[in-house]
Amino acid sequence: MELKQLKYLLSVSELGSFSKAAVVLSVAQPVLSRHIRSLEEELGVELLHRTGRGIVVSDAGKVVVDHARSIMASIGAISADIDTLRSDPSGRISIGMPPTAGSVLTAPLIERFHEEYPRIRLKVQEGYSGHVLEWLSTGRIDVAILYNAPKTSTLMTEPLIEEELLLVGPGRERCMAMNGPVSGEQLAELPLILPSHPHGLRVLVESLLGARKIYPNVEYEIDSLSAVVNMVERGVGYTILPYASVNSKVEDGALRVTSIIEPRMTRHLVLATSTQRPVTNATRMLAKMVTQLVRDLVREGVWLPRVSTADQYHASTSSIPAIP
Repeated sequence: MELKQLKYLLSVSELGSFSKAAVVLSVAQPVLSRHIRSLEEELGVELLHRTGRGIVVSDAGKVVVDHARSIMASIGAISADIDTLRSDPSGRISIGMPPTAGSVLTAPLIERFHEEYPRIRLKVQEGYSGHVLEWLSTGRIDVAILYNAPKTSTLMTEPLIEEELLLVGPGRERCMAMNGPVSGEQLAELPLILPSHPHGLRVLVESLLGARKIYPNVEYEIDSLSAVVNMVERGVGYTILPYASVNSKVEDGALRVTSIIEPRMTRHLVLATSTQRPVTNATRMLAKMVTQLVRDLVREGVWLPRVSTADQYHASTSSIPAIP
């Protein structure tokens, strides 16, 4: 039994004529008759009596017509529901991201997503990139934001931004010497506050410095971004972070930032989904919004400085004093 047969039967019964139904359905009358006859043979009953005055629906035909009407109505409801879903989607979706990205992205993303899709419940989880990648692969989240994501067949990635890692210090008078790019060798003289292993930022910093036989002076290991920023602001030490995570503090004068050169430290932020699961409309909408939001934050000078830190701070060969 095919939907087409039920549709044809319903049309013939309502119009009382094969010829009229053929015109309405835009099919040849012999084709229409053949489909109805095939349905009758499958059910083993006569559904329509052909008389000189037209078509009369049999008792069995009335039963089938009632079911056909209900089935076609359900199909119409499915189409209507899908159209509604496209214009007013609902459900749940989750995204994971590292704390440094979350510090600038989470709040505006939640606000914007709720405003545009109020019937979709968005869940945000923060964790190291390694943990976020594991959540994505195991299905705990639908979309991931990752730093330096691995290239595998199970990931579909889209580049978001290349972040420069900057030296961050307190915005006080005793740090006025922090007025130009600092070299890797100078970093070795500073009391640094960094996350512990296997945090991706710690691994990246040590890898880049280690390639030049430079060993950072990590005096404090703290895995809380807010605690690290607070310690630097209090003058306990320096840290290395992307501009976005300290933007508001820099604007307020509580912190200062400057470029790191020799080696320059950068990392790539990407948006990732799993190739092991189908990508839903909600996933596509969330991914598109994240991409646009990152562009907006860059344009607004929130994610990256409006001018490069190398231009913002004049080059200086003077060393940065360690904070007592």
